[in-house]
Amino acid sequence: QVQLVESGGGLVQAGGSLRLSCAASGSFFSINLMGWYRQAPGRQRELVARITSSGIIYYADSVKSRFTISRDNAKNTVGLQMNSLKPEDTAVYYCVADTQMTRMTSLTRYWGQGTQVTVSS
Repeated sequence: QVQLVESGGGLVQAGGSLRLSCAASGSFFSINLMGWYRQAPGRQRELVARITSSGIIYYADSVKSRFTISRDNAKNTVGLQMNSLKPEDTAVYYCVADTQMTRMTSLTRYWGQGTQVTVSS
């Protein structure tokens, strides 16, 4: 079992910055992909950014040049630096991790509990 604990959400004015952090713990062989999704009220959950264990990064178009994802493989953590925040970035942000329990098992995706980010205009 894998636990993902997020921190860093909050309320910020438009144009401001926040940093989200997520730490994975538990019993696993490796973590392949880590990333962040978000879900705004009345909308589907969407991918914000992801990073593989080798450092390959993807950003949603809506956050490119404003958000930066980073990862510490030794500590099993992933961060999301969010700059130039807009009201439309308001959502619950979820950390994800695709983990492998043993060398021979397939990947399993785990989700964090979510952290609220609210951007006021």
